[in-house]
Amino acid sequence: MESISADILKKCFIAGAKNLEANKEYINELNVFPVPDGDTGTNMTMTVMSAAKAVSEVEEPSMKAVCKAISGGSLRGARGNSGVILSQLLRGFCKVAEEKEELDAELLSEAFQKASETAYKAVMKPKEGTILTVARGMSEKAAEISGSVKDLEEFLKLIIEHGDEVLRSTPELLPVLKEAGVVDSGGQGLMTMLKGVLAALQGKEVDLRLDTSAPSANYTLETERRHISTDDIKFGYCTEFLVQGDHEFSASEVSGLSAFLESIGDSIVCVADDDIIKVHVHTNHPGLAFEEGLKIGSLSRMKVDNMREEHEEKLIKDASKIAAMQKLHQAEEKLDQKPRKQEHKEAGFIAVCAGEGLSEIFSGLGANFVIEGGQTMNPSTEDILNAIDIVNADNIFILPNNKNIILAAEQAAKINKDVNIFVIPTKTIPQGITALINYCDGVDAEENARAMTESLGTVRSGQVTYAVRHTQVDGKEINEGDIMGIGDRGILAVGQILNATALDLIKAMADEESELVTVYRGEDVKEEDAELLCEDIRKEFPDMEVELQYGGQPVYYYILSVE
Repeated sequence: MESISADILKKCFIAGAKNLEANKEYINELNVFPVPDGDTGTNMTMTVMSAAKAVSEVEEPSMKAVCKAISGGSLRGARGNSGVILSQLLRGFCKVAEEKEELDAELLSEAFQKASETAYKAVMKPKEGTILTVARGMSEKAAEISGSVKDLEEFLKLIIEHGDEVLRSTPELLPVLKEAGVVDSGGQGLMTMLKGVLAALQGKEVDLRLDTSAPSANYTLETERRHISTDDIKFGYCTEFLVQGDHEFSASEVSGLSAFLESIGDSIVCVADDDIIKVHVHTNHPGLAFEEGLKIGSLSRMKVDNMREEHEEKLIKDASKIAAMQKLHQAEEKLDQKPRKQEHKEAGFIAVCAGEGLSEIFSGLGANFVIEGGQTMNPSTEDILNAIDIVNADNIFILPNNKNIILAAEQAAKINKDVNIFVIPTKTIPQGITALINYCDGVDAEENARAMTESLGTVRSGQVTYAVRHTQVDGKEINEGDIMGIGDRGILAVGQILNATALDLIKAMADEESELVTVYRGEDVKEEDAELLCEDIRKEFPDMEVELQYGGQPVYYYILSVE
């Protein structure tokens, strides 16, 4: 196959989208920060599925129609930084492809190059070791081989192989990835999508049907494993160890140990390498396995995991993900029930936040429209465009209040050219509140935008949440379940006690010039516990004023500001 038609492009794109969707949880798990958000896989999936839905509705495919659906669908459906960058990659690709009837290797190479260039331009300060690096690496490989490799299956296979190599190198380019021991999640998402495209191009059986229905209130997870009772786990302990001897183990010694393991469990691995035997067994009696190993050598790297507990923890973790997805879809349903356009005004304000209390705070400070979203549920470019339309003002100020929403807001501002839109780069809730307070009536919009942006440097933000996995970040060893205090520049405190960790975070944030601490209580924190924290802060900092507000935010026990 030396060229592809619009019909083949349509099928390949949908296959790529579905492969990304099928692997989104794995991509979520690659996020460097162990916070309970899991944004990357979800955001990229929702971005590309928005485009896939538009593509599936193209009944008579032409290259222009398919590319328009890909570009427009991904642009408006883009969520989070990873989703916006993916939409820009697709937009650049489509700029080259849309004017052609068929695509060959040279045209695909040109499209890959345009995709990379467009995505790099969309990011103000591109970082290497990210999805951008992976995309550029593949575009360079495409340019290198496009003159010699004409068969598109082989062409794409070689590009993907090179993309995987670049992805594996991302930890060497971005220290935070190396510290956490993972590759870039956005790059992994891009490779996952392209592998779905290749599978379709190779003629593999791919289900191209799209399920675009939102999960209902009684939404259940797909895999059968989650329906298995722990009573059905026959052998409860996953047991691993090495047996080291003073001689090369004989076949009879290895087979004898293996036979014993079979008598007490299953899922057995028992293999020898000279004077070492590697053992893995699921059993109800780990001690017996250890004792049998001791008969022929010394033991090391002994590890026992309770699979019943792990199963329960997985169910709890999955339940949390279901709840987050339900909240996301509930927020989308609210946005689908589009409010009436407001009366026309000179200036309007849009804020993004999650939590009833925070929504009331922003509304009380003058926000005309609050988009429900934030961590775990980043609003799409389309959501922001709808809010712009509802606010109905000549000058609109958008407060994303999350670093992962700024790009989507900026993309919405580029799409809507009917009004003056100012995206104030607020990365936290306290920054958003500070920016809104610093708006001044009767002052020119551009001057207000500058003043609001400059005011962000007067507040320090903190967030307290829990770790969802073991990792090492910012030089700190973090265990699953630990309480983390996250400041503007990374993780500043780690502990096991909520209020104590929150106080440690404030100590790291405050200095001798600090005058005010504001504590925003999350939905999972009792008022009396938050009041105890405020008392502790007053004892530690007797000269500082301390305020307590109800935020009602999910995910974060406390949001803190120090001014």
